[in-house]
Amino acid sequence: MCLSIPGKLIEITAQLDEIFRVGRVSFDGVVKEVSLTLVPEAKVNDYVMVHVGAAISIVDEEEAKKTFDLLKELDELHDLDFLKKDD
Repeated sequence: MCLSIPGKLIEITAQLDEIFRVGRVSFDGVVKEVSLTLVPEAKVNDYVMVHVGAAISIVDEEEAKKTFDLLKELDELHDLDFLKKDD
């Protein structure tokens, strides 16, 4: 199944130009590096939907939290690779 997971953009970590950027996104405290190329308008503290390591859209905070909570409730997050903490 293909999922996109909502997370909060907490930091821009690399920027080649205004399009090619990478940021750190928090998924309920689990932080991962994510490509921001598809959402050049995203800024720190925005919530983004992430699919296969790339943010694909910006979403409302309330909707992001509802979606994440629903995925947790459905036990859809337990074995996804992105939930393994970075060292």
